[in-house]
Formats: sequence, structure tokens, C-alpha cells
Amino acid sequence: MDEFSIIREYFSRQVVHRDDVIVGVGDDAAIVTAPPDLDLVCTTDMLLEGIHFPDSTEAYAVGYKALAVNLSDLAAMGARPAWTTLLLSMPTADLGWIKGFSAGFFALAAEYHVQLIGGDLSRGPLVVGVQALGHAARHQVMLRSAAVVGDAIFVSGQLGDAAMGLRAVQGRMRLPAEVRDRVVHRLAYPQPRVDLGLAIAGIAHAAIDVSDGLFSDLGHIAASSGVAARIGLDLIPISSDFREYGAELGWQTALCSGDDYELCFTAAEKHTAQIIEIGQELNVPLSKIGWIEKGQGVKAVAADGTEFVPQHQGHNHFAA
Repeated sequence: MDEFSIIREYFSRQVVHRDDVIVGVGDDAAIVTAPPDLDLVCTTDMLLEGIHFPDSTEAYAVGYKALAVNLSDLAAMGARPAWTTLLLSMPTADLGWIKGFSAGFFALAAEYHVQLIGGDLSRGPLVVGVQALGHAARHQVMLRSAAVVGDAIFVSGQLGDAAMGLRAVQGRMRLPAEVRDRVVHRLAYPQPRVDLGLAIAGIAHAAIDVSDGLFSDLGHIAASSGVAARIGLDLIPISSDFREYGAELGWQTALCSGDDYELCFTAAEKHTAQIIEIGQELNVPLSKIGWIEKGQGVKAVAADGTEFVPQHQGHNHFAA
């Protein structure tokens, strides 16, 4: 099957057909109609085999995750996803793999009413590039640079399970079968917090998705806002699986490993009760883990005052 037949068979047919898409897959460029009273928000991310997903990852999960990590970025901005484009490089035209990949991609797209409107297909190393576009209420987009001294710091979900999953897949950690299944699922199928991002827009100040580790990503907020962040180690949300089986990995793994794809955000202390209530309504656990203060950098302090100093702060592609 050639390039254009693959596109027609596996990527032109999709469940979502938005009214604001004038021309989608199949032409030289797409045409969409953006709402005039909203801001257009765009993001892009690239996934490489062996770096962003293990070689053994099933095709369905690769397709799902390729879109999920981009929707997570839109969630961190408080944007509602609408359209996406896809760049896919593959060493061979493995139709079984392509079928699984497209099924995973479109399953998540359907969940958030996102339409694929274009892209490109090529022979080469297995690389997936996705651009996601959405819109947000004007003047309510959450930026990394908007944290204010006195803000409380919140994070959704639980941290560290995806890092355990990666270690398990790589054979560096032995776990009971049911625990392994849970943490590997967290690695392969991150849940973009789109509804949470939309709900806290206009309440939260700064936000970021935790893709490279909380310590690193919160550090981006601190640096962009010209402030310091202080978090309490006893306030960090970790799962019972991590407490029981990941204790020896310590805070280095829970705070400085990637693939959590939770939202970390800051907001005025007075909104704490409202934010916790939003989490309960959405069935998304939210934890207040610290506050913003004057200074620079991120400090993680235990209840006894002991400071955790990481060996490295998070994933960085070009770090030494």
C-alpha cells in the first residue's frame, strides 16, 4: 500500500467532523474557522521511539500518547482543543501497526471532539509529530510567567507512577503483575487534564503540565515569573503503589522523572476551597503542595526542615 492509500484508509476516515473545519485531510492545506471572540492556542510535540516511548510500546498506545501529550499542553493553557495535524515517519508501511496507531489516536480525538485536519507521511525512523490547536477565553489563558508571591501551588493526580512503569518496562524494577499493569498503563496512557484546565482558567494564575518532572516544570514557572517556589515533601501526592514499591526510589524519582502529565498551577490562597471543589466535581484529585515566595528556584522541604536537593531536576534532551 502506498503513501496516499495509507492516508485514505487510516487517516481520512474519522468519527469527528467539526462544523468549523471547511477543508480537512486531503488538500494542500486545511481551512478552519476560528471563533472571533476567542484566542487561538497552538502547541506541538514530537515523540521518538526509544526516547518518548519504549520500543515495545503497542501501536495503539503510541497513537493515543502522541495526541495526549499535546492536549496536555493545551490544558495547561486553559484551552479547549479543536484541531490537530499529524507528521508520521516510519521505517516500513506495517499496516497492522498503522491500524493500531490510528485507532489509538482517533479514540482520544473523539473523546475531546478533536478533528485531524492534515499532516504528512514519510519513510524514516519511527517519529511522531503532532500539532494541536484550540481556543481559550480572551485574557484567561494561563501562562508560566503569571505566578504571584503569596500564591498557593497545586498539582493534580499523583506523581511517580509513570516513572515506575518505565523502569518496569526496561527491566530495572520487578513488581507484582497487577501493580506493573497499573504503572505501565500510567506511562502509556497519560490522561490530559483538559476539563481541569478549562475549569481553573480565570481562577489560576500560572500553570504548566508536568511532562519533565515536577521539580523541573515548577522551576519553569518560578523562572518565568521571577519568583521562588517552596513545596512540602509531606504534601506531594504519590500513590499507594509508589509508597509500597517505589519507596527506595525516593523523591528523586517522584519529583524529577517525566511522563506524569498532570497539571501544576498557582492561584491566590483565597481560591483554595473553590479549587478543591472543582477537583471533586471533575473527580480529579487536587493537592495544595506549597506556595510562591520571593527569590528564585524551587525548594522542596520535609516536615522536619530537611531540604531535598535533586541530583538532576528533570528530563533534558541535551543535558550533559
